[in-house]
Amino acid sequence: MRDKDIDDVLHRAASASPDVDPALVDRIANSLGASLRPVRPLPSSGVLVAILVAACVAAASAAAAILGPHGIRAMSAARIALIFPVLLTLISLAAVVCESEMIPGSRHRVAPWVLLVSGCLALTAVFALLFTDYRSERFVPQGIACLTAGLLLAIPTAVISWWVLRRGFAVNSLAAGVAMGTLAGLAGVSMLELHCRNFEAPHVMVWHTAVLALSGAAGALLVSVSRRLRRPRVGPASEPGSANEVH
Repeated sequence: MRDKDIDDVLHRAASASPDVDPALVDRIANSLGASLRPVRPLPSSGVLVAILVAACVAAASAAAAILGPHGIRAMSAARIALIFPVLLTLISLAAVVCESEMIPGSRHRVAPWVLLVSGCLALTAVFALLFTDYRSERFVPQGIACLTAGLLLAIPTAVISWWVLRRGFAVNSLAAGVAMGTLAGLAGVSMLELHCRNFEAPHVMVWHTAVLALSGAAGALLVSVSRRLRRPRVGPASEPGSANEVH
């Protein structure tokens, strides 16, 4: 068979169109028309970031009000003037990163991992500067109590953040998990600064900062576990060359 013959066969195959029942085409068109509806557009990036910041601050304030705002009542004006602006700045940055990770095509200003590590270092530096009492009375029991309270608050904050951004799509789900964990952890730290009146430097530097570090790590861990659970398992029957393979 010559090349010209092969070309003729391919042209005839391409031009041949099977007859399709017009009623079937109508049913398909009607079903598509009934199921396709316009999607409500997402709010602007600024609105989403503002909602995330407000939700984080509200969750921390509400929890501190319930547990008692003992920490801020005992703080000096200098400590309040430095700690809470730093926390608000970190919360705003984390909200921006969360929004950019969940909205494809957004500008990525900083990687979530960089924000998490930088936030932990910044808080440690601020606490080391402001708290000079290096006693460590009941270091572990009081630390575990603060760590538990901070992480428990981080859980509903992460859920709220996910709900706000649920209509987005995470191109890098692992990075989005770290970003949401970081934002939730900052809510936990903010609550502890409002509530906790233990101003011993080792306690604040270790246990309060640990809330942020563990929340960010938990976000990455949860995404990694969910990936493994969703991954289809390949059984022996589907492996090449197996006895059950159909040829």
